[in-house]
Amino acid sequence: MTIITLTTDFGTADGYVGAMKGVILGIAPAAQLVDLSHEIAAQDVRGAGYVLGRAAVYFPAGTIHLAVVDPGVGSRRRPLLITTPLASYVGPDNGLFTFALAEAGAAAFELDHPEFWLPNISRTFHGRDIFAPVAAHVARGVAPHALGSPISNAVRLPLVAPQWHSDGHLAGHVVRVDHFGNLITDIPGGWVGEGRWCAEIAGRRITQFGTTYADIGAGELLILVSSADTFEIAARGGNAAALLGVGVGEAVDFRSTL
Repeated sequence: MTIITLTTDFGTADGYVGAMKGVILGIAPAAQLVDLSHEIAAQDVRGAGYVLGRAAVYFPAGTIHLAVVDPGVGSRRRPLLITTPLASYVGPDNGLFTFALAEAGAAAFELDHPEFWLPNISRTFHGRDIFAPVAAHVARGVAPHALGSPISNAVRLPLVAPQWHSDGHLAGHVVRVDHFGNLITDIPGGWVGEGRWCAEIAGRRITQFGTTYADIGAGELLILVSSADTFEIAARGGNAAALLGVGVGEAVDFRSTL
């Protein structure tokens, strides 16, 4: 039994996800379908890549990840299949799979064999008409070269890594705001020591470190290491993003308090 995960910005109110599942099961009825997330912010390609990249590592080898966050649907952007030693990824060539392309042994294929698509292709729903059937055919064992042509120029989003500055402070950014309003940064949790550093963001200085959300009082801000092993800023019983008025891309600086 092959696992196919689904990640989209479709929500669940309109039946789009259900239609994709119907196509998959019509071709690969034994596939096990797992909803990763359908609440990605509309057209948030980078956010989708973050969510999928953080979750994909916990799935068994051979899993197929179908992801559709596709502002360029119907345009000249290419449909894509990426294979890695542990997984396959199907979706638009718009940078969503930047993390997968960075893996050793990754290969990319432009999906240009329409015999593996649905017969009638909508200009606005490639998730149903191209990506879902291709994912199903991968699950049935169809080889990547039968589904598409190898390419070496798949789209990659530019990445900005956290940096140490000459004055000794560490500069990073918020890369994800989760459902609770926690601000997840790109700064690895092992880069600074608890108790001798503070975080500065949006004109606020946060000095409290913790290991759990319960380590501070209600409504207070704290710094802790997220489940992704990077620092996050949270507000106990509240929404740190709303409290600070910030979102993805906001600069975060760690400075020594010594």
